[in-house]
Amino acid sequence: MKYFSTRGGSVELTFEETVLAGLAPDGGLYIPASIPQLPANWQKAWANKSFPELSIEILSLFISADEISQTDLAALVHATYNDSAWRHPDITPLHPLTTNKYILELFHGPTYAFKDVALQLLGNLFSYFLQRRNNAKYPGEERETLTVVGATSGDTGSAAIYGLRGKPDVSIFILHPKGRVSPVQEAQMTTVTDENVHNIAVKGTFDDCQDIVKALFADTTFNAKHHLGAVNSINWARILAQTVYYFLSYFAIRRTLPTDAELQFIVPTGNFGDILAGYYAKRMGLPVAKLVIATNANDILTRFWKTGRYEKVDSNSSSAAVGGVVETLSPAMDILVSSNFERLLWYLAFGNAQNTNTGGDLREKACQTVKGWMDDVKFIGRVVVPDSVLELARRDFTAERVDDKQIRQTIREYYTSQSYTADPHTAVGLHVAGVLSPPPNTIQIILSTAHPAKFSEAVTSALDGVPGFDFDSVLPEAFKTLLTMERRVIEVERPDVELVKGVVEQFAVV
Repeated sequence: MKYFSTRGGSVELTFEETVLAGLAPDGGLYIPASIPQLPANWQKAWANKSFPELSIEILSLFISADEISQTDLAALVHATYNDSAWRHPDITPLHPLTTNKYILELFHGPTYAFKDVALQLLGNLFSYFLQRRNNAKYPGEERETLTVVGATSGDTGSAAIYGLRGKPDVSIFILHPKGRVSPVQEAQMTTVTDENVHNIAVKGTFDDCQDIVKALFADTTFNAKHHLGAVNSINWARILAQTVYYFLSYFAIRRTLPTDAELQFIVPTGNFGDILAGYYAKRMGLPVAKLVIATNANDILTRFWKTGRYEKVDSNSSSAAVGGVVETLSPAMDILVSSNFERLLWYLAFGNAQNTNTGGDLREKACQTVKGWMDDVKFIGRVVVPDSVLELARRDFTAERVDDKQIRQTIREYYTSQSYTADPHTAVGLHVAGVLSPPPNTIQIILSTAHPAKFSEAVTSALDGVPGFDFDSVLPEAFKTLLTMERRVIEVERPDVELVKGVVEQFAVV
């Protein structure tokens, strides 16, 4: 399997090159040259496989055995998803709410967030590739190193740090917007004091942090010197790893429910990575009726599906916040531009080119279309896609928006009626599930992206005055001393790429 950039399809990379590169030099995101179809007997052959076993099956469809042997791939996967690192044997278990509504709990990893599923694997892939390259060097030859840089709105940072802490030949620099992540999220990152871990608090927004990371990758001289690697969901390996839990939940449902039940996945999302994994699963052949995008007040995705306009600030509203980003109770989704959306845009552009029968190199035409669209977003803040493209987008997806009042109400509703404590991001998905009107045979699966203890202020404010609620009852033992532990963090006074470069220059292993 080869991979190419969404903004230029002429150069193809191996899986290893794609994982280590992260972002393409032209600013695009890597996607597979083709989407493999599932084996003919997959429903029977995979029906009783565990999460690691399913991971091996799915990853091997995208990774050539010439790059990672089946033996090595199995070892990598089993080292990632072992009992010592995960608090549930199913890794991502289904929790029933009603006969047709389930929560897919993705927060049973080391940092209590869904990002662990992919980032624990990505850390092991980085180590595997670096070790193999360095073992092949002659004595005295300079070792290869990797400088990982990433931006986080909360959970990516800690999950990436836990996946890479202490790894040889790797330095990791995580940028977070100062004061705009939850206290627990900040503590999870900054209390990791391994020498190869560096936290950078930027006075700005998550989008500022993300723009700095993209600028670092675009600087070819800086990138070549430090061998930059990406942990954000711009890295293809993260999307690939996340497809697995869509299959796992499908089989869990099939074992207990009628075969004519249709699955509807409701995914709280900001950067579009988690739901994009579901799209790839669907394209591979997983039976999915609809993928539902659940956004908070930062609703660029919902507005796109309603209007066909992908724009930083709602042109139909006079109440948009300065800079476009609204601070909400679900901060991991407080994102202005959804990076992974570019991958879907490529498939929409390609499908539209096929339907219009324009001839020529359709892959390259789709790349040039996406490049034009993303240039418009960058320079004028918006793009309006043709109706035919919007129609394609609506075939697989729908989208709804949720505000903070509805988040509080939903947390309260599910605690009082189901004795289930949801974090504010999960509450976004639960609220959207409640306003939809799917056919009677539809099973709704809401992806729960984080443990409620990571967002104490939102949960306690929503459940204030509820009889019997005690936040300590949902607080993991690991969190009880977290806020008092030693921290290490570097503050950057403004969102300036040169200031961040200086930090990397000072601390990176080269």
